[in-house]
Amino acid sequence: MTSEKGPATTAGVIALGNLEAQINGQAWLATRGRLTVGERAELVELVALRGHVLGRIADAERATALAEQLVHQVPGDTRSFVARARMAAVFHRFAPALTDLDAAAALGGNRVTLDEERAAIYQALGRYNEALAIRRQAVERHADFSALGALAGLYAERGEMVEADRWFMAARCCYRGVSPFPLAVLDFQCGQMWMEHDDLGRARAWCDAAVRRVPAYVPAQGHLAEIDAALGERAAAIARLRPLAQASDDPDYATQLSCILSDSGQTQEAQTWRARAQARYDELLARHPEAFADHAAEFWLTIGGDLKRALQLAHQNLALRQSRSAHELVRRATCRIAPS
Repeated sequence: MTSEKGPATTAGVIALGNLEAQINGQAWLATRGRLTVGERAELVELVALRGHVLGRIADAERATALAEQLVHQVPGDTRSFVARARMAAVFHRFAPALTDLDAAAALGGNRVTLDEERAAIYQALGRYNEALAIRRQAVERHADFSALGALAGLYAERGEMVEADRWFMAARCCYRGVSPFPLAVLDFQCGQMWMEHDDLGRARAWCDAAVRRVPAYVPAQGHLAEIDAALGERAAAIARLRPLAQASDDPDYATQLSCILSDSGQTQEAQTWRARAQARYDELLARHPEAFADHAAEFWLTIGGDLKRALQLAHQNLALRQSRSAHELVRRATCRIAPS
């Protein structure tokens, strides 16, 4: 167990091993038709969690395929549609996700659960007031870790730092589980919030906390590399990023590594990683254009070196969702093309 900076939880290495074993065991049972609908929906969540922690887009795609299969095989169960809605939202397919939640409601799904799923989608779409109404009701009804953390994340997305920090702390204080993953994700979100507001000291502290919980947590490691680079610690950033870029199928890490190598004068290796990132973004945009328009825009805005394509993708992302980050991406791309 570990109790660094908060509640005691299972050590991250052990928890990740347990997660792998649980996925493998349930996948084996699934191939033999020996899982209930609930267990199959849980398998979707487990595979998606592993994908997030380890930076594996392939896992998110596998979870999506499992959810799709579940709907086709058990179309009369609300859990099938909720599982598919969650994975559709992961890939920014928000309209189909909302349609699936409506289908689950028509089948008699729990209204509270479905509203909380809708709140996550409304937040991603930039429909903050609608999301906030649902999140506040959830906290008033039952102020548990999940409800408090979700409210904190929404305030962070809205840029309301005092409120976000307040609810992040409240969520951490009420955590009663032993899994390190929920706390690591919460700490990562807190670090991400402070990064977006240029408080690198707080951002590093929270990303460090996430990595202490789960050392293999790829998104948190990637943010720490970004912070290292911003503070002029390029060698540390490169050392942290190389294994991430090699192991992850998410081109964000290759993009970051290429940018830092280029800034460090290591142009040959930078170009290698740039080419790898470009090829992967082209592939992902062909399969999941909604989900990767913003990430690809960041690539072309930086090491990709095609500002017009960056602006096109930024507008494509903004047409899908009116979030603060989507508006900011368009603003930055526009300013790069036509500086004031």
